[in-house]
Amino acid sequence: MNSQVYQTVIIGGGFTGLFTALHLAKEHYPRSVILIDKNERFCFKPLLYEYFSGEMDAFQVVPRFSELLKGSGVIFVQDAVESIDLHQQQVKLASGNSYNYSNLVLALGSVTGYHHLEGAKEYAFPFWTEADAIALERHLGDCLQKAIQTEDPEQRRQLLTVVVVGGGASGVEMAATLADLLPHWYSALGGKSDEIRVVLLNHGQEILNGDINDPLRPIAETELQKRTIPIEILTGAEATTIHANAIEYKRNQQIETLPTYTAIWTAGTSIHPLIKDLPISQEHRDRGDRLLVTPTMQLLDFPEVFAGGDCAALENKSLPPTAQVAYQQGANIARNLHAIAFGEDLKPAKVNIRGTLLKLGLNDAAANLFNVLEVAGESGHLIRQGTYLTLLPTPIHDFKAASEWLDEEIFHHHLDAHGVGKKVVQAVEVVGAGVMGVLVARKLLKMLGNEEKKQ
Repeated sequence: MNSQVYQTVIIGGGFTGLFTALHLAKEHYPRSVILIDKNERFCFKPLLYEYFSGEMDAFQVVPRFSELLKGSGVIFVQDAVESIDLHQQQVKLASGNSYNYSNLVLALGSVTGYHHLEGAKEYAFPFWTEADAIALERHLGDCLQKAIQTEDPEQRRQLLTVVVVGGGASGVEMAATLADLLPHWYSALGGKSDEIRVVLLNHGQEILNGDINDPLRPIAETELQKRTIPIEILTGAEATTIHANAIEYKRNQQIETLPTYTAIWTAGTSIHPLIKDLPISQEHRDRGDRLLVTPTMQLLDFPEVFAGGDCAALENKSLPPTAQVAYQQGANIARNLHAIAFGEDLKPAKVNIRGTLLKLGLNDAAANLFNVLEVAGESGHLIRQGTYLTLLPTPIHDFKAASEWLDEEIFHHHLDAHGVGKKVVQAVEVVGAGVMGVLVARKLLKMLGNEEKKQ
């Protein structure tokens, strides 16, 4: 590598990559920073359901990188990465351009994994990007329009049946959103909302099994039945083939067929092809082919390379593939890059799992906070949206001032008066330190006050 090149290249503009870049800019990093992503827009994946349903706008959920990085000094390159040469310290792009680096950050995340299921890639809708959300919305709109125009009851039932494959967090959130949203859309066209059918097809015997949201299963199972259209949950049902107009699945040793024009795939992810192709031995990867990194987030054989998010795994430590982990790792990587530039010691990354948040329909969610408190319904919805909105990578929130206001006005003056104690202090703290956290806290207190009046 040319020894005169002192620049950091970040590949992937998800949570890890973007927050690494933003933290470097904030800390006045002395080297050039180049962020490469094939997309024009950042996608705040936890809120993609809100974008799909129209609950939130594009500027909130899928803002342009150019807007997020304006004035930061970070150079954004919209291009696809063709290859990564770890030995020559060079990244080659599909456009033919290439960049040498002194440090590289791998933040490519994961991709939809179909696990070689016949017909899944061809006929099932993924839900991973802005383009996925737009494609699914258009398809469902077409199905509803055709259903309202057909007189054949079997054809109409097939058009109005949606099957979500996978009972993890993504499948639960998708099914819950659709079970509230589709009846509203269909009623607006003049259809009967109770004709809508949403089916959650789960291979295991329990939804959310093995997921970080596992403690929220009882709440989720209850809330899924409270939707505008109760969700049909088929457990122990293994999808075997997906067709354009049906899904075949195996249950109780029998193959059954479920007619539908809409299958949505939420049944897993795979390692990004670029990560899979890197010359990293299998002993320096985990069982899912993710790259093993040191506590400082560096590759074992290439210490000038950092990796975080879904494409990396800490040695001897398991972390869930969630947004809160990814953005905290981005901040840690930025601090260590800053330390390298100034000849300082690197520090192990610290990630705090503050809880889990699960969308369970329009204006409904569940929150498990610090494994201490579980909140569901509208309160859970407010906590979830408030938490995520304070994490949006935009400069519009004065975090410090808002957190001080929360501490004085909410924690110290009001909570004890409402008798909700330390657990709710923690619940409001997890919302975050921004303006939305303040609004959520106000709303929660108002709701608490209304409950007291009823008693």
